[in-house]
Amino acid sequence: MDLRDELLDVRRSAYARLRGGYPIIMAGTVFWLALAVMSQFMEPVAMLQAAFGLSGMIFPVALVFAWLARIPFMKDRTVLSPLLVPTFIAMLLFWPMLFIATAEAGAGVIMSILAIGLSLHWPVIGWTYGRTALFCAHAIIRAGLVFWIYYAFPGQQMLYIPLAVAACYAVTALIVYADASRLARRMGMLPARQAQAMAV
Repeated sequence: MDLRDELLDVRRSAYARLRGGYPIIMAGTVFWLALAVMSQFMEPVAMLQAAFGLSGMIFPVALVFAWLARIPFMKDRTVLSPLLVPTFIAMLLFWPMLFIATAEAGAGVIMSILAIGLSLHWPVIGWTYGRTALFCAHAIIRAGLVFWIYYAFPGQQMLYIPLAVAACYAVTALIVYADASRLARRMGMLPARQAQAMAV
């Protein structure tokens, strides 16, 4: 086995072991659904201000979901783990653009930047799991939906964009869970009872 194959095995093993990080994806679903609900009761500016703060709750909620699913991703370490820090730093660099837009642009523009900006790390995360195409598809479809909604529904952007992003998260979570669980079963990482149940 050459270095490339060894690295791919490490990536796929992490994907199977951590079930593709689906608890984190579920936390994203909750966040965007919350924004959709808030859009019906709050003025756009107040909603966006709340969204900026609530975005910091995605990770704590993900930790709760991971604990419930018994997936200790905070303790998991591989040779690729150091890549996560620059990946998230690169994603967080969109925030200055968001703050500039907050001062200069309308609520729909700000919501669009938030929706796309929070997906900038997805392609790299997908690569670390050996599932580049799947995670890139999420980011590309998500960006495309936001772009389309911004121009197609100028009066409903604050509702439709969060709903569309939440739908992307939910569908991706289901796909990732099923895909990672199948891989875990093939790699012998599932408990016997769970593997038997999935085989039925």
